[in-house]
Amino acid sequence: MSNEHNNNEKNPVLCHWADQMAEKIIREKGDLDSYTCASGITPSGTVHLGNFREIITVDLVVRALRDRGKNVRFIYSWDDYDVFRKVPANMPEPEVLEKYLRYPITEVPDTTGRNENYARHHEVDIEKQLPRVGIHPEFLYQASRYRANRYAEGMKKAMQNRDVIKECLNEYRDEQHKMKPEDVYWPVAVFCDKCSRDTTEITGYDGEWNVSYKCECGNCETVDLRTFKGAKLGWRVDWPMRWNEEKVVFEPGGKDHISPGGSYDTAKLVSKKIYGWDAPITMRYDFVNLKGVPGKMSSSKGKVIALPDALDVYQAEVLRYIFAGTRPNTEFAISFDLDVLKVYEDYDKTERIVYGVDKAKSEEQFNKEKRIYMLSQIDGKIPDVMPYQITFRMLTTLLQTYSGNIDDVIASLGDVKPEQEERLRRRAQCAWFWITTSAPACAEDFCFSIRSDGSKAALEETMLEAVKRVRDEVVPKVGTYPTDKDCQQAMYDIATELGIDAKALFTALYQAIIGKDQGPRLANFMKIIGKEKLAGILSVY
Repeated sequence: MSNEHNNNEKNPVLCHWADQMAEKIIREKGDLDSYTCASGITPSGTVHLGNFREIITVDLVVRALRDRGKNVRFIYSWDDYDVFRKVPANMPEPEVLEKYLRYPITEVPDTTGRNENYARHHEVDIEKQLPRVGIHPEFLYQASRYRANRYAEGMKKAMQNRDVIKECLNEYRDEQHKMKPEDVYWPVAVFCDKCSRDTTEITGYDGEWNVSYKCECGNCETVDLRTFKGAKLGWRVDWPMRWNEEKVVFEPGGKDHISPGGSYDTAKLVSKKIYGWDAPITMRYDFVNLKGVPGKMSSSKGKVIALPDALDVYQAEVLRYIFAGTRPNTEFAISFDLDVLKVYEDYDKTERIVYGVDKAKSEEQFNKEKRIYMLSQIDGKIPDVMPYQITFRMLTTLLQTYSGNIDDVIASLGDVKPEQEERLRRRAQCAWFWITTSAPACAEDFCFSIRSDGSKAALEETMLEAVKRVRDEVVPKVGTYPTDKDCQQAMYDIATELGIDAKALFTALYQAIIGKDQGPRLANFMKIIGKEKLAGILSVY
């Protein structure tokens, strides 16, 4: 172990689950020149937040290793030589896609017309988004690697040791599901050179490079694994083969793969017995759900929220915070309803602790909050100047007051430093998106628009008189009252003098200003709007 590692081990800030995993990797794999951490997916549909959990889990561990002074290679494999098995619900022209079932997904057309093929469409979507959350893996494209015959030796080894692999696959199966001695097993599958489908059956192997197959289309041929472009390993063998190829030391997996006796345990046996590589250290991550939608997210069902969808509502640091602050083996739901406000407040609370505005209960809690905050930042660094804090709720009020004009909102605050503006602007963009798209369904009371078209509320005579008095007596003093309570009291006094219910007056004022029976706290709301604008709105009465 290096001295640097030992020093970092004593750093109390390195206390996150990702740091614990980094320590385990170093302890079990030794002090290496470089640590390869891997993630990957088949781009068979929209890469959703459930998939993103694996990517960010690896990213957090990669950061933890680098914070210990280690060189790390972060690879992300696109398994784009997999079979196109099912048409997802959220792609156009499904009848066209239907014709390409059983093809490699790189040969399926992109029915949106945007990219060169179906696989690339989904790859581009995530590759362009990951830098927004500070994730920069090295992308590997398995279709091009297989077609370049990079894995010919790995396929040959598998074919020559297919009986051993068969034993590995049987190891954790019950008697009902075990392959029988007489069952023929081939670790390699073939895409037909004539029709491109995987509707093939291997009919022979010469023990070296030549494989014979026949296809449902009638094509029969013998091919050389060193030159043929259509052969690939089944995923249970492909996975461990690539562990050895890339020298992977860490790769997490979903709970369906990491369960006892699952695919990871099988791959671990194949990796050691066939390829001579100790399987990477792993950790289980659980599913991410959408609040109000039962079951895990599924690309093929079209029931997904992709990374850019989440970034419309959650600024990048807050989205990272959601994952960094939750252990990977904990199932949780991404919410787009009123819980959004709480998520932002939780993040802001952590930020206040880090900058000493709020006091942590203990040094241990401070270190924990600081580490989560560091891992939540796009560049992993704590900003020199504390970001401008304004609640998400208040932002929605300001934005609606200024008709979505973020420049006007920032100007109205009056004390935003230049170093704070970019991040505040991103939060405002998220708040405006949420209030205009999500809130109408989940928080209709939060939504309003200022009357700016000269329209009037239908008020009965006594209430009209009260509104006029507020306009003439209270509005000119808005912004000068010592507290909101003093402004509110002035309106209560008018209601008392006129013998009307104060609540009814407030309702009338909301109707006059925004055309609704209720809205943000009235005194503060009037201060936000400003006396000049208020006078203009109420001048029609």
